[in-house]
Amino acid sequence: MTPAARIKAILELLENFKVSPVPMDVTIGDYMRGRRYIGSKDRRFIVEGIYTIARAQARITWWLEKMSFGDPENSRHRVLAWLILANGHDIPYIQGVFDGSQYGAALLSDSEIELLEQLSAEFTKAFQHKDMPEATRVECPPQHEQKLRAVYGENFIDEMSAMMGEAPLDVRVNIGAKEREEVRASLLKDGVQMQETPYSPWGLRAQSKAFMSKTKAFNKGHVAIQDEGSQMIAALCDVKPGMQVLDFCAGGGGKTLALAACMKNKGRLVATDIDTRRLERARPRLKKAHILDIVEIRPLEDERHRKWLRRQKGTFDVVIADVPCSGSGTWRRNPDTRWREFGPSLEELVVTQAEILDKIAKTVKPGGRLVYATCSLFEEENEKQIERFLKDHEDFKLVPFADAWPYETPAGIEGDYMRLSPYKHKTDGFFASALQKIG
Repeated sequence: MTPAARIKAILELLENFKVSPVPMDVTIGDYMRGRRYIGSKDRRFIVEGIYTIARAQARITWWLEKMSFGDPENSRHRVLAWLILANGHDIPYIQGVFDGSQYGAALLSDSEIELLEQLSAEFTKAFQHKDMPEATRVECPPQHEQKLRAVYGENFIDEMSAMMGEAPLDVRVNIGAKEREEVRASLLKDGVQMQETPYSPWGLRAQSKAFMSKTKAFNKGHVAIQDEGSQMIAALCDVKPGMQVLDFCAGGGGKTLALAACMKNKGRLVATDIDTRRLERARPRLKKAHILDIVEIRPLEDERHRKWLRRQKGTFDVVIADVPCSGSGTWRRNPDTRWREFGPSLEELVVTQAEILDKIAKTVKPGGRLVYATCSLFEEENEKQIERFLKDHEDFKLVPFADAWPYETPAGIEGDYMRLSPYKHKTDGFFASALQKIG
């Protein structure tokens, strides 16, 4: 593709986002699948450009509102701001990539050139400006600023700044098949340099760009891509071979895989979810990891499985509910979700989370463990949910993190709950709590 064609693709995607009912990554995937002719280098440029623009939503909007010729809703204006403020390109270069060719972006208008002149005159690195409000500088949505300041206190700027960058690539080693160091050596042979993750006992983190699909370890099911924080939620369950385990909101099976590996093909693991299609996608992953034998998949869209669930009183040693949530802890990976809701509102999610907790409480054996988890930053989805649950369920007690964590207690995690963040732990923003049924 020519540079002008790349810019045109970015503009087309920005326009698609405005009307798309699904998150940005899905829209990009659909766009690329329909254009197989786009080469890998061109795809990388387009995707990196789109994500940079999305990660600078608030700052670009501030700049364009500051400029008399800028319109924050205009995709061309947003791309022009990106080219100047993120890349430092000069006006002749930008005129060259808006060349009006058959496959390129339309020529710049006089007002767009005036916008470029204004932006060039005030260029500062990384979209910053001394007059920019603090929350804008760290891409904090106004509706969430107060609650996040309450969560992070004096670390608010550092925490939110850490949410603006790219997330690392973490993988979980299938310990039922291979040891971590053995897998690390195998990946190194395939040109992928990894380091052990500091918290997860099964994790490896890539030290540079890596294409896992081209490695022997990935194709043989010895590793699965999974953020270290997500691995830690599975570790907090402390499952053992021979246990009865319920993964209630199993989704695509990421934590199901981790739990099954710990069980070493001994015991019973039931994976349920309300989304049948998503749950069924777990089957090939489980088969690839050679752990399908102990897993029952029960989609709750089917009345048979809902009836089955109602009969499971005091059945399970461990129940994990990684509940539907705002996803605010994954803003590094999904920057568009800072600004748009692609599903239920926060208020609706809080109600759903409480209903799930109440529903699954009865399935836990006396003495068994219930693990509640989200990838949310907000207290109403996290600590306040647990406080409400314990008030309504006197047959459960909170197990402090240091007592619930089955390995050496990691530094940097204090208090009763496991609350992770990119700034402190280099993971996505996760919350988890371990509860024990009394009896």
